[in-house]
Amino acid sequence: MKRYGQVIGVKPENFESYVKHHSAVWPEVLQMITECNIRNYSIFHKDGLLFAYFEYVGSDFDADMKKMGDDPKTQEWWDIMMPMQQPLDTRADGEWWSNMDEVFHTN
Repeated sequence: MKRYGQVIGVKPENFESYVKHHSAVWPEVLQMITECNIRNYSIFHKDGLLFAYFEYVGSDFDADMKKMGDDPKTQEWWDIMMPMQQPLDTRADGEWWSNMDEVFHTN
C-alpha cells in the first residue's frame, strides 16, 4: 500500500458548489475509485486549498489512473469539478492535483 497526498486550489466562488457535489458523489465515480485500487480517500479544505489523501493498494498506479481517466462517467464528473479548481503554479508537468512528498508517518 502506498499513501498519496495531493493539493490543489479551489476557486472561492465555487467552494460551496464543490462541497455540495462532494456530499453526493455519483455512485459510478465511487465505484471507479474502488476499481482503480484507491482506498481511504479523503479531501480536506483550508484557506482555499484542497488536500486529498488516499491509499493505493494496486500494483500498477499508472494503468489504474489511465483506466479512471478513460471512464466516461469519471470524465463527466471531472468536467464539472475541474473549472472549480485552481491548480498550483508549481505542479509538475502532467499534474492537475499536485503530488506531495510524505515527510512523516506513524501508525
